[in-house]
Amino acid sequence: MLRGIDVSAYQSSAYGTDGLSFVFIKATEGRSYVNPHLAAQTKHGRDAGLVVGFYHFLWPGNLTAQAEYFLSKAPEKPGDILAVDWETTGEGTHASNAEKDRFLRLVKEKRPHNRVVLYCSRDFWLNVDTTSYAGDGLWIADYGTAGKPRIKAAWRFHQYTDDPHDKDVANFTSRAALRDWATP
Repeated sequence: MLRGIDVSAYQSSAYGTDGLSFVFIKATEGRSYVNPHLAAQTKHGRDAGLVVGFYHFLWPGNLTAQAEYFLSKAPEKPGDILAVDWETTGEGTHASNAEKDRFLRLVKEKRPHNRVVLYCSRDFWLNVDTTSYAGDGLWIADYGTAGKPRIKAAWRFHQYTDDPHDKDVANFTSRAALRDWATP
């Protein structure tokens, strides 16, 4: 298992990288928010030699506009991983299954040289998802033992804790294997 982290504006641009192979960085949310530390957090991850991914927090509606907004802010580099963060919004709503699936497909269509994955919680995967569509892979949040999410579906990434920050593992044998997968 490879170790990684995911960061947003709540974390420093100089997050710790020792022992890590990858980082996911929040890029955007909806159609108006961009992470003010996006450029610095990206540079820090690349300088450390990490595989870099970017995620968009999905809101219901305006999917084409959200996809275009996300892709206008997330750097365009082959080998980077793109993800949709599908969960309950601050208003207590969430994008539908059809919206989640459409967003994943739109991003993949516009960036065919990047892997596109779905991030969601175990609860969403088991109780909200009805299509089991996760693009190129599932990034599951289930707090517990690293690499042992309590689901039956195949997964690529597992967020296993948020203490003291979001920590993840990737289901790859080496950083080289992750890089090979990340460059379709």
